[in-house]
Amino acid sequence: MELPTINFQSILTLLRKKYQQLLMTFTSCDLCGEPCRQHLLLCQSCHEDLPLFNIELVQGDLLNWPAVNQALPEIEFDHLICLSPYQTPFSDWLSQFKYQGRFELSNLLADLLSRHYKKIIINHQHLQADVIASVPLHVSKWQQRGFNQAHLLAEAFSQQINTPYNAQLLSRKKMTASQVGQSGTLRRKNLRNIFELHLNPKNIPRHVLLIDDVVTTGATASEISRCLKDAGVKEVTVLALCLSLPD
Repeated sequence: MELPTINFQSILTLLRKKYQQLLMTFTSCDLCGEPCRQHLLLCQSCHEDLPLFNIELVQGDLLNWPAVNQALPEIEFDHLICLSPYQTPFSDWLSQFKYQGRFELSNLLADLLSRHYKKIIINHQHLQADVIASVPLHVSKWQQRGFNQAHLLAEAFSQQINTPYNAQLLSRKKMTASQVGQSGTLRRKNLRNIFELHLNPKNIPRHVLLIDDVVTTGATASEISRCLKDAGVKEVTVLALCLSLPD
């Protein structure tokens, strides 16, 4: 008698969904304290009040917005998708996530990001990528902080949209000073040739989705995109939680 085949991936997905539903039974909204019903740590009313970009006004791609395009000169990536401007509550959540160890926020932020992305690719399928990558930290910075927020977001996001995440695709070869407050020109100079790719030449993805937490000047994403395209990648879409344009 032939034993039935067990689909462990389907079982894992089901268990993860049940776990999320159970968590929502015992959690309250991070913003107002009301019980959660559809989102972990976020009630439906607060979700509706989030300052999200109107994706249809720009056909899903913020580079179609002239003001954004002009503010991000010399970029190497092809498309830009962001969930929100860098403002409350996202600025608070990202600060708590990165510097206060609120790791539970990674699931909330990845959930919001995946819902946003799924809405976009329904009508703009050219923005759907083959593989997901994340902006890497230098190993010493990773050891100092204990985690890479972009990696945690990408890992959770990948599970929710069923697109493979290659956590080893990129590495940072050398440590750089903090980019906060620096101009786009100086950022681009500091970032030149600091990333390394780990790609199989026989299996180069056509379209890479690069995940980061915040895009400011686009310098980091551009340098990574340049490396990817030099290796044979045809298209790079940057997906970030927030867009924080310099003054």
